[in-house]
Amino acid sequence: MSETKHEAKFQLDREINSILATDCGSTTTKAILIEKVGDEYRLIHRGEAPTTVEAPFEDVTAGARNAIRELEELTGKKFLSDEGVITPRQPDGSGVDIFLSTSSAGGGLQMMVAGVIKIMTAESAQRAALGAGAIVMDTISIDDGRLPHQKIQRIRHLRPDMILLSGGIDGGTITHVAQIAELISAAEPKPRLGIGFKLPVIYAGNTAARKYIKDILSEKTDLREVDNLRPVLEKEVLGPAREEIHNLFMEHVMAQAPGYNKLMKWTPVPIMPTPGAVGLGMQNAAREHNMSVIGVDIGGATTDVFSVFGDDFELFNRTVSANLGMSYSICNVLLEAGVANIMRWVPFDIDEGDLRNRIRNKMVRPTTVPQTQDDLIIEQAISREALRLAFEHHKSLAVGLRGIQQARDAGSAFDQTLTGQSHIDLMKLGMLIGSGGVLSHAPRRVQSVIMMLDAFQPEGVTQLAVDSIFMMPQLGVLSTVHPKASAQVFDRDCLIRLGTAIAPVGPGREGQETMRVKVTYADGKVVEETSTFGTIKALPLAVGETAEVEIHPGRSFDIGHGAGHRATITAKGGTDGIILDSRGRRPFSLPDDKATRIKKLVGWFDSMNVYPPETIARLKKAN
Repeated sequence: MSETKHEAKFQLDREINSILATDCGSTTTKAILIEKVGDEYRLIHRGEAPTTVEAPFEDVTAGARNAIRELEELTGKKFLSDEGVITPRQPDGSGVDIFLSTSSAGGGLQMMVAGVIKIMTAESAQRAALGAGAIVMDTISIDDGRLPHQKIQRIRHLRPDMILLSGGIDGGTITHVAQIAELISAAEPKPRLGIGFKLPVIYAGNTAARKYIKDILSEKTDLREVDNLRPVLEKEVLGPAREEIHNLFMEHVMAQAPGYNKLMKWTPVPIMPTPGAVGLGMQNAAREHNMSVIGVDIGGATTDVFSVFGDDFELFNRTVSANLGMSYSICNVLLEAGVANIMRWVPFDIDEGDLRNRIRNKMVRPTTVPQTQDDLIIEQAISREALRLAFEHHKSLAVGLRGIQQARDAGSAFDQTLTGQSHIDLMKLGMLIGSGGVLSHAPRRVQSVIMMLDAFQPEGVTQLAVDSIFMMPQLGVLSTVHPKASAQVFDRDCLIRLGTAIAPVGPGREGQETMRVKVTYADGKVVEETSTFGTIKALPLAVGETAEVEIHPGRSFDIGHGAGHRATITAKGGTDGIILDSRGRRPFSLPDDKATRIKKLVGWFDSMNVYPPETIARLKKAN
C-alpha cells in the first residue's frame, strides 16, 4: 500500500506510539486508546459516552470529552486540555502522539443521486455515494416512472446534504442530463444543515455538458465538477466523485454540525464518515488476509453491508438498507419480510398477533433488551430476516456495469460481470464479519454463528468473525496514517474468531451423506466425521489454533472444486471451531409443516448448543 500524505508526514515528524481515536455515532461516542506494546500495537482501553450533537448540548466535543475522560480514569493519564486532545505526547506522559476521529452523528451523510438511466448512470452514482459513506435517500432518473413535478417535490421535501448528478458518456447526448439539472434548479433545494448556504451539487457526467450544467445550476447551487462516472459504457470511474463527496462532507456537513469545527481542530487528519471508514477497514482486511470479505453492521435503524471481491480486491461495494434495523426500523423488517418468514425461524408455536405486538413494542421502546429466552429467540429470528433482506439489497447493487454491448479488450471479452452480473460469489468468499448489537453482544458466540449462517448462507469454506466492540471505524481512519498499527489491532483485538464453516452445496435428501472430513490437529490428533444432509454440527478447534482438514464431499455436493471433488484446507479455529453445515442447496428451505419445521430448528440449535440445555429441553418437550 502506498503512503498517504498523512502517513509520510507523521513518519517524518515523530514516531507514533500512542493513538487516541473517537467515533461519534448518532447515539454513542466511542473512544479507543492504542499504544505500542513491545513490537506491536494493541488496544489498551475503550471508553464511551452519549453523543451530544443535539440539544441541550449541541456540541459534539462534549460527548467526545466525556468518552476520553473515561479513558483518563481507566489509565490514570491525562489526555485532555482546555483546547482539546493533547498532542504530541508530553515528557510527563500526558497526551498522545495523534488523535483521529470518524462521525455519523446528526444522521451522517445524507445524499440524493441522479442519473439518466436508472440501471446505468444512476446506479453508478449510487455506488459512488454509498462507497463514500453516504445514505442514499433517493435516486432520480429520466426513466424512474415519476412525473417532473413529483421529482421536484421529492427533492424539496428530502433536503439532502448534497446531490450527485451523473449521466451520459463523454461526447454523448446532452439533452437528458440537462433535463435532470433543470429539475434540480426548479426545486431550488435547501441543504439540511446551514441556513443561507447553497446546496452542494457534484456533477460527474458527460464532460461535453458541463457548460450547460453550469448555466443551469451555478446560480442556485454550490456546483462542483469532477470526472465522468461513466466516461465510456465499459468503464466506471468512482474515485474522483467519492473524493469530492468526502471534501464536501468536511466543508458543508461537518462544518455546520454543532461543535465539529472544534473537533476538526483537534485532529490533523480529516474526519471520515463512519461508514466510509468501515468500508476502508473491510478493504484493508481483504488485502491483509488475501481473501474476499463480506461485512455487515446491523444497527437499530439501518443495516450496512460491505463486500470486497475480485482478483486484486478491487470490487468494493457498500449498501445501506436505511429501513432495516433492530429497534427503530424493526417494523419495516416485519413489513418487508412478512410475518411468515420471521415465524419460520422461531422454534416454538407462537400466535401471529402476539409476534406482531412484540415487534411493535420493540419499535416503541427501542432501547429495551430481551428479558426472557423466548424474547431473545424472537429477536434473533427477526435479525435473520433483516440480514437476509439487507444482503439481497446489496447483491442487487454489487453488480458489473450494465448496458454494455462488448468489452474493449480481449482480456475482458468473456467477463460476464460487465453485463450486470453480481460480483458476489459466495463460493469464493473467504471471511464473513458481523457487527452490531444483535451479533456482537449475543449472549453466546454460537448464536452469532447460526444467525450469520442462516441469513447469508455461505458456500464452500468460509471463516466467520465478529467485531466485538465495533472498532472498525477508528481502525479504518487509522489505516490512512499508520497501516501497520491498524492491521495489528484489527487482527488481535478487534476481530473475535468464531471458526471456519464448511458448507457443501448441492441437492440431497434427508440422511444422505454430504461429506466426510478428516481433521488433523497440530498435536497429531486425528478426528474423522461424517455429515448427513439437513444437519449442522461443530468440531472443536480453539481460537489461535489451526488444523488440516481433508474434505470428501458426496457425489452431488460441491465445496468449490466441482461436484464430488475433494479438497484439503487449513482451518482456522474460533470460539465454535469447525462448523459442518450440510443443509445443501442454496438458498436452503425449511419444512412447510409447522411441527416438522420446529423439530428441525430445535435439532439444529441442540447440536450447536445455541441455547442453554434447559431451554432446549423445554423446546423439545413443548413440541
